[in-house]
Amino acid sequence: MNNIRVSIVEDIAEIREGMRFIINQTPDLTCLSTYGSAEEAMTGLVQDVPDLCIMDIALPGSTGIDCIRRLKAADSPIQFVVFTIYENSDQVFEALAAGASGYLLKDTPPDRIITALRDLYAGGSPMSASIARKVVSSFQRPAAAATLSTREQEVLTLLARGLLYKEIAQQLDISTGTVRQHIHHIYDKLHVQNRTEAINKFFGGPGSGTH
Repeated sequence: MNNIRVSIVEDIAEIREGMRFIINQTPDLTCLSTYGSAEEAMTGLVQDVPDLCIMDIALPGSTGIDCIRRLKAADSPIQFVVFTIYENSDQVFEALAAGASGYLLKDTPPDRIITALRDLYAGGSPMSASIARKVVSSFQRPAAAATLSTREQEVLTLLARGLLYKEIAQQLDISTGTVRQHIHHIYDKLHVQNRTEAINKFFGGPGSGTH
């Protein structure tokens, strides 16, 4: 049986030590090292290279995503799995784009964490169920909608709730003119003529072709 070497990057000592204990109690896993910050990890993971690394996102100083991005840019062979409380889509896709191969939420039971680490080592991409659903949903969204920026998506979401341009401007702390510019760009990108068509196309309503 392979001895899979795992490192942990987590700033909360209780969680870090709990993970170390779980890993070291598993016959085919060994906790090689632990780090409390991305800065420590960026040095340590180069000197003492594990097979896998469990990476928190919210760390003091640089984020876990920054750490993954920098190490992957330097051709690190480490396979990273994010371990975090964050499950919003932006965080998920930023982590995956940075080079993470898996994404687990911190409420994942210990036995599933161990299974996920084995899957990761075997070449899989383990994800918590709710995260996997977000990834799948992103691919089911109309292709044109995927071109909208985060701010444009925010504007369109508020538009879908029935807010006026002035109310959207207040909500996002921007000018009414800027709201109009965003909406103009949204219409151009989605190839639509009005609010209803834009909302239907982006959110998968009637006539969107996503049924």
